[in-house]
Amino acid sequence: MRLVTYRATIEAAARLGALVDDLVVDLEEYGRSVGVMLPSRMLDFIRLGPQAVAAVNALFAKTAGQWPIGVALPLAGVRLLAPIPRPAKNLFGIGLNYIDHVAESAQALETSPELPKQPVIFTKPPTSVIGPDDPIVHRADITQQLDWEVELGAIIGRTAKRVSVADALAHVFGYTVVIDMSARDCRRAGQWVYSKGQDSYAPIGPCIVTADEIPDPQTLDLWLSVNGVEKQRSNTSHMLFKVDELIADISQGITLEPGDIIATGTPEGVGAGRTPQEWLWPGDVIEAGVEHIGTLRHSVVAG
Repeated sequence: MRLVTYRATIEAAARLGALVDDLVVDLEEYGRSVGVMLPSRMLDFIRLGPQAVAAVNALFAKTAGQWPIGVALPLAGVRLLAPIPRPAKNLFGIGLNYIDHVAESAQALETSPELPKQPVIFTKPPTSVIGPDDPIVHRADITQQLDWEVELGAIIGRTAKRVSVADALAHVFGYTVVIDMSARDCRRAGQWVYSKGQDSYAPIGPCIVTADEIPDPQTLDLWLSVNGVEKQRSNTSHMLFKVDELIADISQGITLEPGDIIATGTPEGVGAGRTPQEWLWPGDVIEAGVEHIGTLRHSVVAG
């Protein structure tokens, strides 16, 4: 199932929908039409667990595309938001999680050339989250080194506290695309939060693909282009710490809760690692995608 948060009009409230072909099926309205109570918000649906996904899939199969009046809207006529517009707490970011990115970061950003022995974890606040097509804000008074990073995002579906690697993926609700924006010249005493946590620095979307459709998250191509020129292309198989290892590691000391988001790291090809270095400026357009999930597109604007 492919789940979105959308607005039918500019004034309308954000609502939960399922993407079916070129339609957005409003889940609360659909549930009402078939006599089942379904939520109108993504976080509430995630908290229902995988059984809710299975139940809705079964109902959709019975409907066979014959949607009740007012339940399904053309995708082209709605505005997609970040799937979780306001996460309950900070996003978990993972640094230096692709081997080739470790090497380019050591050369360009003076990080350690040694492969991390444990995941490198930072956070991005909920206020950094934006949805599809929202602008990325470039503050020239703050940064002259705005950079890009495409990442697979893992969405937690069940509370994970001290889970094992073997059990970790059972706690995933689904996956999405994350662009981890970074102001490289805003690192402070080695700390990354201000560099990576500014407003608009966490584009997420366009949807959440539920875990039943991506049984192995370590087989996905991911890519990013700037102004139509490809800058990053890799595969999640090249992660140093896999998704299950990241969940297990974080959960040893921090309880992961339904709706929590882990941005699992970026491959090589960031602007800082290029010769000469490349940075983003107002007017630039970023497109980033992950196989089986979709593509995000964002313009950079002056702020």
